[in-house]
Amino acid sequence: MAIPEKQNIKKYHFKNELNLQVEIVDLENLVQNSAPFLTVPHRTDFYHIFIFQNCNPIHSIDFETIEIQPFSLLFLDKDRVHQFDKNLNYKGKILIFTEDFFCVNENDLKFLRSSILFNDLFDQANVLVGEGISQFFQICEWIEKELNTINDALSKDIIKNCVHNFLLLAERKKRQQGFKAFKKSADLDYTLLFKDLLEQNFSQIKNVSQYADKMAISEKRLNQALSKILGKNPKEMIDERVLLEAKRLLVHTNLSIKEIAYKLGFEEPTNFIKYFRKHTQSTPTEFREQYL
Repeated sequence: MAIPEKQNIKKYHFKNELNLQVEIVDLENLVQNSAPFLTVPHRTDFYHIFIFQNCNPIHSIDFETIEIQPFSLLFLDKDRVHQFDKNLNYKGKILIFTEDFFCVNENDLKFLRSSILFNDLFDQANVLVGEGISQFFQICEWIEKELNTINDALSKDIIKNCVHNFLLLAERKKRQQGFKAFKKSADLDYTLLFKDLLEQNFSQIKNVSQYADKMAISEKRLNQALSKILGKNPKEMIDERVLLEAKRLLVHTNLSIKEIAYKLGFEEPTNFIKYFRKHTQSTPTEFREQYL
């Protein structure tokens, strides 16, 4: 079977016409109007928070299928590749916002990137809420009121505080369900910094020493931090990130193996093939064929 024509994973950007880069979207209306775009793999440059009513779709995120429970929340970081259930059984709201909207200062940025809700290093954040879901819909109503009927000089700060409170309430709920968050520490700071650098450089830099140099710490110190926080070493994390992007490109585009190899920073396609087989026990072509 021929691979459909698809050169890139479609990426959607926040609407330019909105004054503030935050919006509440009705899920039922969204899937009715945009199903052809949503049910194929895509990514966005903004954050999603799904607030589900009584529905149980299957949402796919980077080769993982999430069985949504009624009256739950799902947090999706920017740039994750995901797709909606083709049955379109979605009821509720989506709160979407950009990093530029939320992050007024460094503390906001640190809060967002270290959150146990969006950070895929820690866990897939599907939070079962039950009857307490009403308070999250209430916050969405406040945000919509500010956006649609008031929208004065104070609206941005009020809405940002609403989003912040939403995240804090959701994190409390997740902790109540047994999730133990990591304590603030230098190890956590190094882990988050490494993750950011890796996201920016994984296709160009695959050497642990270069990341350590960028962080102005030794390889040993970097390894200690990641091992304590995640139980992984830097090389494992580099390989995981490169392989995730390789799988995305193999399954969601029709780029040739040669093009993917060069896109991921391999000087020769044969080096990429050997690397992929070493870590997955299959060749890139064999992996791609599983999804045809």
